[in-house]
Amino acid sequence: MIIALAGRRVDAVDAKQHRFPPENVPTVRGRIRAMFEVRAAIALVSSAACGADLLALAEAGSLGLRRRVVLPFEREKFRTTSVTDRPGDWGPLYDRALNDVEKNGDLLVIQTSSEDKAYAEVNHAIIDEAILLGQQLHYSVTAVLVWDGKPRGEGDLTEEFRVHARSKDVPVIDVMTL
Repeated sequence: MIIALAGRRVDAVDAKQHRFPPENVPTVRGRIRAMFEVRAAIALVSSAACGADLLALAEAGSLGLRRRVVLPFEREKFRTTSVTDRPGDWGPLYDRALNDVEKNGDLLVIQTSSEDKAYAEVNHAIIDEAILLGQQLHYSVTAVLVWDGKPRGEGDLTEEFRVHARSKDVPVIDVMTL
């Protein structure tokens, strides 16, 4: 199975509502690993933000799965805006994962139409890349949302990922962060 994955970043220090508390990282990591094993995953397509993405990339790497990463802009800018701006030591995990996927030719930096739409466009590209990989390798695709299960309303990119996956007839499963 090919897994297309998106989800919550770990909560900011001043988060008013908890969606992915830093103390839940070990539990969520275990849930992601179990999902890969139960689904007999052979590949992961995701972005590389702190939280769900990086935990999935680390677990997929430890299981020997192919990893394809989609970014909205170059590595260093993404690292600053989506990796090291939250609590935790995410930078080294990001660097290791990106070095590996880049070495294997599986890093895709897309050209976005605007910075405002960049992350939504990445969500679409993740689903599209997973479908393409599934077609090439003759495997089914499942979208995985790693989140608290509650849409935040307008602009919730995790919910938008779910909607886009369903519009492409990709089944969706949840891995909970709480």
